Amino acid sequence: MTPEELANLAHLRRARDLMDREYARPLDVATLARAALMSTAHFSRQFRATYGETPYSYLMTRRIERAKALLRRGDMSVTEVCMAVGCTSLGSFSARFTQLVGETPTAYRAHDHSALASVPGCVAKDLTRPSRAPSRNGEAHPAPAP
Repeated sequence: MTPEELANLAHLRRARDLMDREYARPLDVATLARAALMSTAHFSRQFRATYGETPYSYLMTRRIERAKALLRRGDMSVTEVCMAVGCTSLGSFSARFTQLVGETPTAYRAHDHSALASVPGCVAKDLTRPSRAPSRNGEAHPAPAP
């Protein structure tokens, strides 16, 4: 790997870390590109080439991951969870949640999640992480329910 490629990777990680930390904030590609010290088009191309998905898809996966944790607690409505993770449209949130998880947020919230209560958070996070495994035609498959 060349020094330039290493520098680009470090810049991309800075933007990815921003998404991981600030997922509930309104983050657009221009903001993320600035964090990576790149133009928006170059950032989008480099991010997808490096991480296998667009910056928006990565951000939404982080948001859905956090939404799953909030829904498992059971003390917030789906609308409250939607807003808490940075989504502004309940319809878009529900559609993306269903696409990634394989069921609606309401159905996911209704499950008994008590089995995960005794599992360390880092393990539960890994077990319940939304999956974006592409199918043969390039579309994402829903993740299996835990």
